[in-house]
Amino acid sequence: MILITGAGGKTGKAVLKALVARGALVRTFVRNPAHEAALKTIGADDVVIGTMDDPQALARATHGIEAIYHICPNVSPHEMPFATALIDAATSSGVSRFVYHSVLHPQIEAMPHHWNKLRVEEMLFSSKLDITILQPTAYMQNSLSEWDRMVRDGIYRVPYPIDTRLSLVDLEDVAEAAATVLTSTNHAGATYELVGTPPLSQIEIAEAFGRALKKPIHAEAETVESWDARTRSAGLEDYARETLAKMFRAYARDGLKGNPNVLGWLLGRPPASFENFTARIAAAQA
Repeated sequence: MILITGAGGKTGKAVLKALVARGALVRTFVRNPAHEAALKTIGADDVVIGTMDDPQALARATHGIEAIYHICPNVSPHEMPFATALIDAATSSGVSRFVYHSVLHPQIEAMPHHWNKLRVEEMLFSSKLDITILQPTAYMQNSLSEWDRMVRDGIYRVPYPIDTRLSLVDLEDVAEAAATVLTSTNHAGATYELVGTPPLSQIEIAEAFGRALKKPIHAEAETVESWDARTRSAGLEDYARETLAKMFRAYARDGLKGNPNVLGWLLGRPPASFENFTARIAAAQA
């Protein structure tokens, strides 16, 4: 049986779907009991409710497990202590495989949530587990937060310059790659960058949405200060807001650039292009 932590989020659900499609037995670990029904509908065989700082809950979650896919909650200040607790529980329960959902370029210290994932990778290298590390870039799906504005106003707005170049990846490809690694035995010790596209400017991203929607879509930059004020009013907690603001400034300085070759090898096909993604989303919304 395979355990997915943080299974209530979009990544966990996508990986669960990909594993269920392969006939794998899957246990999910979530903090909120409200996620249980949805996870069982997708196909989870078991749902354990608990927190990552509860050793008894982690012991229940890891009991009888062969492999773990660990997803820490997004932009969590507890990335390292949660991983430490899970590594200890996995070791005590005799789990043989541990696959970690990291991030592309975790060595960028200017982005604290990337840097924390690098520290977790370091902990895993010191563990006695057979580890595999997956390093996905930013999801194509993240751009859909601007969907309503694009449809309504023809604007794709981002909190960094519109010439900023980012490599993106389709979450469905990430999930398929994770399922491949979790259901195979020849990936121990590997670190894989999961990148779907060459670096794309925000202008190119807006233009791709425009072709899919059959209307002009223009990229527009928002200042980090404006984004911060808006999300503060919306109730985004301080740590997440401050961490994301640092990420946006790092994007503005260097972008986030990767290469799709590794993901293509894992999938056995070319990763989804952004053009394919936008066409799929537009068709689903029609």
